[in-house]
Amino acid sequence: MTEQLPRTSGTLVLRTDFSGDPAWEALGQALATPSEDGFLPYVELVADARFTGVTAEEVIGRLPADYEHPILVLADTTALASVQFPLLVVDLKEERGRCFRVVASELWGIENNLSISNMDFREFAEAVDADGVHRGF
Repeated sequence: MTEQLPRTSGTLVLRTDFSGDPAWEALGQALATPSEDGFLPYVELVADARFTGVTAEEVIGRLPADYEHPILVLADTTALASVQFPLLVVDLKEERGRCFRVVASELWGIENNLSISNMDFREFAEAVDADGVHRGF
């Protein structure tokens, strides 16, 4: 049986790489550090080794039926290998399954704006650098 993801009160940030705890702990600290203007992403970190290596497509199929957030976020090998933590953001509303990366320090802008329908996923996805990572506007 395929494991279903837990229901979360905040946007899900799912750890899919378990090669080292220091990077995961540093990511948690980065996400808990307010922006210059005092903003934080409203997220819930989930680290469960049963989800090691899952892809964005697989994760969508494991969401609870009542998952209400417009995105989910994966802390995969790529994200945890960099000090900027380029997290994989997965769209669940506009173009279900569309992805791009965002540095952890800018996740708040995406999560905050999408959760109140102030901006569209597309606006963020189209504002990535040449390497496919969103680093803010």
